[in-house]
Amino acid sequence: MTSAVTVEAIGDGLSRTRGAEVDLAFRVRGSGPAVVLLHGTSANHAVWEPVGDALEDSATVIALDQRGHGRSDKPVSGYTGADFADDVVRVLDALGLDRAVVAGHSLGGRNAWLAAARHPSRITGAVVVDYTPYVEASVLDELDVRVAAGFREFADVDEIERYLRERYTRILPGAVSRRARWGYRQTEEGSWVPLASPDAMRQLIEGFRTPFDAEFREVAVPMSHLRGDGSRIVSVDAWERARADRPADRWVEVPDTDHYIPEEVPDLVAAEIDRVLGS
Repeated sequence: MTSAVTVEAIGDGLSRTRGAEVDLAFRVRGSGPAVVLLHGTSANHAVWEPVGDALEDSATVIALDQRGHGRSDKPVSGYTGADFADDVVRVLDALGLDRAVVAGHSLGGRNAWLAAARHPSRITGAVVVDYTPYVEASVLDELDVRVAAGFREFADVDEIERYLRERYTRILPGAVSRRARWGYRQTEEGSWVPLASPDAMRQLIEGFRTPFDAEFREVAVPMSHLRGDGSRIVSVDAWERARADRPADRWVEVPDTDHYIPEEVPDLVAAEIDRVLGS
């Protein structure tokens, strides 16, 4: 008989499951209906902080470090879509929560619709930010190279922030400092390196090549979709193909943004999540 998964505080406002096959770190705040926030590739829970600020008065906000990222476990394998989607329900179970809306960006967006498809009794709605089943293979090839280039040593936090400003040109200044604070660790030699696992990133990007379009079409709960009009990930064709699959969903193109919408216009994303929470 296996022991129940519990939750323990680990400092800095974070909690972590204890006793799961893969333990996950997350931040919980607020009260009301639950919403789980899932970040994108190589990021962490803190990219959602301004969205959580906007939602915490009306919702229980749970922002995860997904497996392979941040302060969560980084197993040698286990980075399929099903693995990520099932983690959402494991955290809900650990917190004693029956149902939740799931909102995700990029990798997290894919995982949001998979969680809704795999666990229809637990997920009441989904917000998918800048991802569809039809992202082209060439885009994934470029993403693989771009993410791999981020796994390097940095002399100090200032160098990290300079790198982040060059890589994420439209995110707000506070988003740069949050990524620097929560996404890196200092080595014994004094340099700084990413917390995310490079092996995990390679595996999960390879997992993007499975489109999960059947699961996308099967989702029975309300879904809202956002795309940055300057996105390098979701092309117009990938967006329109997804719209054709689910014409009854809400589809929002966000002006003057690229892929990183939650860190560029967090109030708009929060309003969209609040809309689904209330539906």
